[in-house]
Amino acid sequence: MKRKLLLILGPTAVGKTDFSISEALKYSSPVISCDSRQIYREMTIGTAVPSPEQLAAVRHYFIHSHSVTVPYTAGKYEIEAMSLIESLFEEGHETLVMAGGSGFYADAVCHGLDDFPEADAELRASLMERLKNEGVESLRFELARLDPESYHAIDIDNGQRVVRALEVCIMTGRPFSSFKTGVRKKRDFEIEKILLTRSRDVLYDRINRRVLDMIDAGLVDEVRSLGKYRHLPALQTVGYKEIFDYLDGNITLDRAVELIQRNTRRYAKKQLSYWGRDPEIKYKEL
Repeated sequence: MKRKLLLILGPTAVGKTDFSISEALKYSSPVISCDSRQIYREMTIGTAVPSPEQLAAVRHYFIHSHSVTVPYTAGKYEIEAMSLIESLFEEGHETLVMAGGSGFYADAVCHGLDDFPEADAELRASLMERLKNEGVESLRFELARLDPESYHAIDIDNGQRVVRALEVCIMTGRPFSSFKTGVRKKRDFEIEKILLTRSRDVLYDRINRRVLDMIDAGLVDEVRSLGKYRHLPALQTVGYKEIFDYLDGNITLDRAVELIQRNTRRYAKKQLSYWGRDPEIKYKEL
């Protein structure tokens, strides 16, 4: 019996949820999410978690399974997802469906991650406080000094990524980049990757409308209810940061909506660029 993991990737709002459910029904498989934000049970509207009807259609894993209060990493996801995949194969599944837009999480399953040191909670909290008060510019200048290779390799506009790289440099006295060996772990199952795409105009229109739908669904109230967690890494996310700015009185709600739409479009573009380098991916236009 040949075991296969069907990995459905795509930019935000492209239509991964419906497509993955249809594939899961075809193979009598659950859907294993590899989304780094839908995993948090406190975040629903702003992360576009599947609807109750979609969740009821097939069993989903890694949706609302963890709390924002407990630090979670792609490394932990690799361990938990691989354990789940193995147990599902042992139950008799021949093809499993995994879907999501988090490239780092998908890579963790496909190739494994290098063994980075565990985060230091106090140092992480201190750096997150600096990120909040000083902005990402201050932290990335420090990263450029301590680890120029990482500075040029990672998304330096992503505060969480910069904090993670910087904390490893400070904690170990070694560059974050020195922990990357590039050695791929071997998996004992076939992996088929499908990247869902749409024309740029259609995708951007879907993103813009989704943001409006989130507002109508109560995104402002959801973000307001998470105020006590706003310093945590999980909340440094498009859709939440902008609404916090609105709640702080820094911008209007209309401006917050515009920024969420713009930043989500930029994120979708980065997702496509990230996967564009992978020769194993098959493209499917929706």
